[in-house]
Amino acid sequence: MAVKLRLMRMGKKKQPTYRVVAADSRSPRNGRFIEIIGTYDPRQEPSVVKIDTAKAQDWISKGAQPTDTVARLLKIAESQPAPTEAAEA
Repeated sequence: MAVKLRLMRMGKKKQPTYRVVAADSRSPRNGRFIEIIGTYDPRQEPSVVKIDTAKAQDWISKGAQPTDTVARLLKIAESQPAPTEAAEA
């Protein structure tokens, strides 16, 4: 089974938000997935990227291949400062 890290489209018509998921490469874009790794909202200014980089690196170490877009989003997520507990509350 070939696993890919890819985007899954959510949201209403013309108002997309995306989930970053680990899914079997044979399943459809919005079909079955293995695990949700994060989210991406391109409509915000600046766009919001929330990805659990530890889960993503774990999947990559197991052989999962990120798509070009997800690879670019992972670089953005890794460069963002880690959220503190005070900011979450």
